[in-house]
Amino acid sequence: MADIGRLQVSLVSAQTERPIEGATVEISQTGEPEQILEVLTTDSSGQTETMELPAPPLEYSLEPGSDQPYSEYNLRITAPDFESITISGAQILSGQLALQNQSMESLVTAGQPFDVLAIGPHTLYGDYPPKIAESEIKDIRATGEVVLSRVVIPEYIIVHDGAVSDPTASNYYELYRDYIKNVATCEIYATWPEESLRANILAIMSFTLNRVYTEWYHSHRSFVVLKRI
Repeated sequence: MADIGRLQVSLVSAQTERPIEGATVEISQTGEPEQILEVLTTDSSGQTETMELPAPPLEYSLEPGSDQPYSEYNLRITAPDFESITISGAQILSGQLALQNQSMESLVTAGQPFDVLAIGPHTLYGDYPPKIAESEIKDIRATGEVVLSRVVIPEYIIVHDGAVSDPTASNYYELYRDYIKNVATCEIYATWPEESLRANILAIMSFTLNRVYTEWYHSHRSFVVLKRI
């Protein structure tokens, strides 16, 4: 028998941040998008009830191997007066609650009536190119727009969506805590022991704050960190 994971969807308006009540969420497996497994509706808080979904055995995510440790689902989200969204590849791990938070654009401001958001394979499972090589010795004399006198925790991180040398790539402002959360979600599995989760998240925070303090991406902006995929 398959293990069980859980999913809850939370929706807010992109314009007002207000919860969206009465939205419909259709859940299907990624490989069979037309076969609807469940239909959920958001409440006054913009949240669906928690849905249980099959997931691979827990052991797949605790030991290296070729078996995919998470199951993938499509979420087709519709709401009156909002742009419809399909989220492809939502990942469900054994014994874990996956929180899918999503903002929806008003049809008044939306550029198109339908949008698809594809979630790529997890970093630990997908086939990604190696990290861009860096020199071990950095030139600490080079500074950006602001010279920091001490280590600080910024409110926002500017995520450069491309190589550091690509000035045409877009920059996106992300809350620091959201950035750390999103990187951790992409790089480690929630099924790991708490000590492992804590150690990895501390390493992610240390790496990010080092980039801020040393202004490593000073060619773009002081608080820029490279997008981690």
